[in-house]
Amino acid sequence: MKLSFEPLTKEAFAPFGDVIETAGSDFFPINNGSTQRFHDLAEIQLDTGARTLVNIFRATPLSYPLNMRMVERHPVGSQAFVPLNNRPYLVAVAPEGETVSVNDLKVFSARGDQGVNYHAGTWHHPILALDAVSDFLVIDRGGEGSNCDEFFFDEPEIWIEL
Repeated sequence: MKLSFEPLTKEAFAPFGDVIETAGSDFFPINNGSTQRFHDLAEIQLDTGARTLVNIFRATPLSYPLNMRMVERHPVGSQAFVPLNNRPYLVAVAPEGETVSVNDLKVFSARGDQGVNYHAGTWHHPILALDAVSDFLVIDRGGEGSNCDEFFFDEPEIWIEL
């Protein structure tokens, strides 16, 4: 199966989470007018007893076409990725649920000025950097218990081509 991708937009990505970007977002001035605050761009979801982690992930581009073999989900907390190097990347997702099918997969092409926040339980492929090693600010859940499930597809070939 060959997966095609579409541009990342707030509307198309809404079933999976939030697009984090300033374009089209409301803002208000702070710091005596010297700063524009783009407020509440993503809903960070945590379960009881958890805390917010702020991390930087450094992603190495994979070889394309990519045979996508697995996805993961974080069932008790959201996970946000914001690119720090202004480089485009891909986002492969499927709706939340106990199971996932190859037919559920969608792939988005994200600009380097767009981040994503996966809602709790949303299936997704790990970071898909494209042109060069890329850093991402990652905000997710820390605390007791497991918050990462992996699913490996039975299909032998699920291709993402550039």
